Amino acid sequence: MPAAATLAMLFPHSAQSAGHIETVVVTATPLQASDDGPSPTQSVNAADLSRFGAADMLGALERNVAGVSLTNAQDNAFQPDLFYRGFEASPLAGDAQGLAVYANGARFNQPFGDTVNFDLLPDIAVSSMTLEGANPTFGLNALGGSLSTTFKNGFTFQGGDVQGSLESYGQRDAEGEFGGNDGQFSWYGTARILSDDGWRDFSPSNVRQAFADLGWRSGGTEIHAWFTGSDNALTGNGTSPVQLLAADRHAVFTWPDETLNRFGMMGLTAHSKLSDAFSFDASAYLSALRQHTLNGDASDLSPCGGDLCLDDGTVATDTAGNPIPDFLNSGNYAQLNQTATATTASGGSAQLSYAVDRLRLALGGSVDHGATSFAATSLVGELTPARGFAGPAIEIDIPGGAIAPVSVKGRNTYGGVYATGAFDIADGLTLTASARYNHAGISLADRRGTALNGDHRYSRLNPAVGLTYTASPALSFYAGYSEANRTPEPAELSCADAASPCSLTNFFVDDPDLKQVVAHTYDVGGRGSVPLYEGTLAWQADAYRTDLHNDILFVSSAIFSRAFFQNVAATRRQGFEGSLSYVLPDITAYLGYAYTDATFQTPLTLESDDNPLSDANGEIHVVPGDHMPGIPAQTAKAGFDYHPEERWSVSFAMRAASGQFLRGDESNLNRKTNPYAVFDVGARYKIWNHTELFGAIANLFDRKYETFGAFSPTGDVPLSQAPGATNPRSLSPAPPRLFEGGIRLTL
Repeated sequence: MPAAATLAMLFPHSAQSAGHIETVVVTATPLQASDDGPSPTQSVNAADLSRFGAADMLGALERNVAGVSLTNAQDNAFQPDLFYRGFEASPLAGDAQGLAVYANGARFNQPFGDTVNFDLLPDIAVSSMTLEGANPTFGLNALGGSLSTTFKNGFTFQGGDVQGSLESYGQRDAEGEFGGNDGQFSWYGTARILSDDGWRDFSPSNVRQAFADLGWRSGGTEIHAWFTGSDNALTGNGTSPVQLLAADRHAVFTWPDETLNRFGMMGLTAHSKLSDAFSFDASAYLSALRQHTLNGDASDLSPCGGDLCLDDGTVATDTAGNPIPDFLNSGNYAQLNQTATATTASGGSAQLSYAVDRLRLALGGSVDHGATSFAATSLVGELTPARGFAGPAIEIDIPGGAIAPVSVKGRNTYGGVYATGAFDIADGLTLTASARYNHAGISLADRRGTALNGDHRYSRLNPAVGLTYTASPALSFYAGYSEANRTPEPAELSCADAASPCSLTNFFVDDPDLKQVVAHTYDVGGRGSVPLYEGTLAWQADAYRTDLHNDILFVSSAIFSRAFFQNVAATRRQGFEGSLSYVLPDITAYLGYAYTDATFQTPLTLESDDNPLSDANGEIHVVPGDHMPGIPAQTAKAGFDYHPEERWSVSFAMRAASGQFLRGDESNLNRKTNPYAVFDVGARYKIWNHTELFGAIANLFDRKYETFGAFSPTGDVPLSQAPGATNPRSLSPAPPRLFEGGIRLTL
């Protein structure tokens, strides 16, 4: 895990308001990007985060970065899936994770499933977020790129403010921050409390976040100790059948679907300028995550001869080995899947940098360790008329592992060393080269038997090379090649057997080997900026292709709501992304477009029982060239900020996306989700020197659209709002028009 804290920003910003000063600076931290790098780099800063109401880091990325799109499979604003170039960072363990994510230099991908829980990061404390294309020095999981978040500290933020806001459907948000320094010591702290009733039925969420940083600097040395913590209760009830949405767009299919996250992370970062040529950077972290999930669904079980059975006739038994009786007689059965995950992670990194004249070199290394205890149970009960779960809650334990309690402990240790350099071989021409060696050790211990025991080792050397030619500040071109890898996570290794699949809430019942994923990326692009009239026009464009070998996918099994991980010999992501920005003294305008072609490159036969166009065996047949579901081929965004004076400003943004294939339709037989274009507006007005009002309207024209789709067993669940519904097409509805208004007091 490289430190990867602050990357050079393509368009630097600063913001100042009465009572506090905030600056975004490029600091000499490990893996610092530069304009001579052969891959795209795009950033957003603290001002970008809060142009449309309260600070929103993922919303800022989606509005401003050409290749970024958000998918709401869970349908909760704090649990989105972030896609970049067809690669994903998601809180869902069943999704193929393909982005390396860092928070203040610490690896933020969770050890057990490489998942990324964005709700654990405090938006208001974010100083900048930088998204970079493929670069092997960012370590494991940087298949499609890396996302680095840098938090504020008392040297970059001085002053304080508190703010409160209200949003449609009962959202209340209060947050504040305070920072400063005396030249040598610095301090910064923030806290947030948010409650949201949710715009859909049975969908409340509560978020509690805090962050603190203490810093010291003298001469060329700067040290920071920081802490972030969260205690969140999130509800995301996912997709609903299209006939139910047509009758009531607020309705949910089955519930509850809750995630409880309690998280703490502390870190230490240090930078020292050893001489004019040498500098040293180091970081260390320790974190703990306690996560509990509840997922209510239609049951896998149905009556058979006075008992409950699976579809294949297997009689369901309880933990005492007794058959579970048909206790409802004529009622509908529900299932409640529960998980408990306790993860502790720690790690550190160090880098020595050397820079003189035409040569820049860096040597570094990192170690990351994770220990996780995971337990899961599945209960059967009654499906209520409102499609919730009710007792008697009998725990299911079917011999053979089709549905059984699980208790497993996983340990993983990742180590890596890397070297990177850039050499100006001629005026305007720079050669860059790097290599990183990754080694991963993963072990599993079954606490209920021996079926899950396993020990796995992976290693790989990933190279990268590129050339950049800068004819002028307005015109720079680059070309590069890089390799990256990701190893199977404990969660994937424990669920890789088609005969013993897992539920969508991550039950693990077997431990065969999976191969590591290897990505080969080619980049060609350009960038530049030029004065134009009274402003500056900046541009960036990039074409890329990433070929993956042994990609890991979570594919459906013949048992409803269960699946397993398997290697896919070859997949590909290729495309184009481009952006323009024009900055005048009182107006900033931007435009971005991305085309993403994410395809399978090998034949596959997959289970998809609820797909209405599957064959007689409930299977679909993927051929090379079929598009991967959940990824829009085209996204576009545009916007402007008008700030004629310090007292007030107005912001406008548009984001659009083409349709995407539904999960479970990897063979592309069904129609996609509908394309959409959504418009947001925001405004701020300073009524007094220390008092500011702000407001925003999201989805200004109340567009009804969806960002994710799958198939559901619609006919198996009675829908009071849509009697007789049978269409399995199921979508996650995006929020309707939302109003937000608030007040901010500057101290």
